[in-house]
Amino acid sequence: MIAPRLEIDLDKIHHNARTLVERLAARGISVTGITKATLGSPEIAEVLMRAGVSGLGDSRIENIEAMRRSFAQATMTLIRSPMLSQVDRVVAHADVSCNTELDVIAGLSCAAQAAKRTHGVILMAELGDLREGIMPGNFHDAVRETLRFPNIALKGIGANLACQSGITPDANNMAELSMLADSIEVTFGMKLDIVSGGNSGNLCWALGGADTGRIDNLRLGESILLGCEPLHRQPIDGLHTDAFTLIAEVIESKLKPSEPWGVIAQTAFGEKPVVADLGPRARTILALGRPDDDPCGLRASSGIKVLGASSDHLIVDVGTRLPIGSEIAFHPNYSALVQAMTSPFVAKVLSHPKLPAA
Repeated sequence: MIAPRLEIDLDKIHHNARTLVERLAARGISVTGITKATLGSPEIAEVLMRAGVSGLGDSRIENIEAMRRSFAQATMTLIRSPMLSQVDRVVAHADVSCNTELDVIAGLSCAAQAAKRTHGVILMAELGDLREGIMPGNFHDAVRETLRFPNIALKGIGANLACQSGITPDANNMAELSMLADSIEVTFGMKLDIVSGGNSGNLCWALGGADTGRIDNLRLGESILLGCEPLHRQPIDGLHTDAFTLIAEVIESKLKPSEPWGVIAQTAFGEKPVVADLGPRARTILALGRPDDDPCGLRASSGIKVLGASSDHLIVDVGTRLPIGSEIAFHPNYSALVQAMTSPFVAKVLSHPKLPAA
């Protein structure tokens, strides 16, 4: 079988998605299934839709365009602020986009008028993580201006935490978002369709029994795909953590010293290695390089240690020499999954799902 390859168990992804959809529904929260880590895979998008997500979200308009061809009626949300150079494509293929800049919303308005369409906008609030977001003190002005743009519908507000700075979603910042939603509705005499509290990092808060206030949507990717929460990367009870398996082939396996010799300078990727002398060890090379995956994000079975990687090679210590052509399996973390999915050199092998009819 071809290698390297990423084996994808669609049944496990469906189970994870369905479980989270049901648990959050009990808290009055819908789920937008995020597909960016899977390169907008239509097959995985279909699994998410069958599991009951309210819509699909992605950060790249190219992925949304690919999914739109398969899911004409699904609600598609562009979760990264649109580029001005892509507003025509965003209006044509995404129903909603997350926004923070009035210049971009103005561009979306012009594109929507030309296309004779109405484009939905979610205004994102900055709540401390310092990635995207309008400062709370400026939010009402942004709402006022957004409501003036033709062919733009203000669908709701949202926030993003636990990404750039790792700020934890908690009762305080979620209450701030809820109060902002209430204030907007009172000030402008309107009803927001959606208050999107955040991503998979919100699950501990949302499922922990806290008052969820006005939060009625979460955007979930990592928790569905990998079965863990991203704050501490702990498994979520009842979810599969092995829906993705990366397989790589052995191309060299030899007994070598564990410590290099000669004058040590930087590696090919600008690092200066620190290596302990453990005596002769069986070093195994796999046909998998840094463009294909993140070596720090690969988890193998007990006894296998990743030693490092170059552009085209992954070096591991398995304790013994392995036959050439044999394979080693890894489970990727989020970073490793993204790289494997985007690498053209990693084959994607999807299981045949045993899913219920739509």
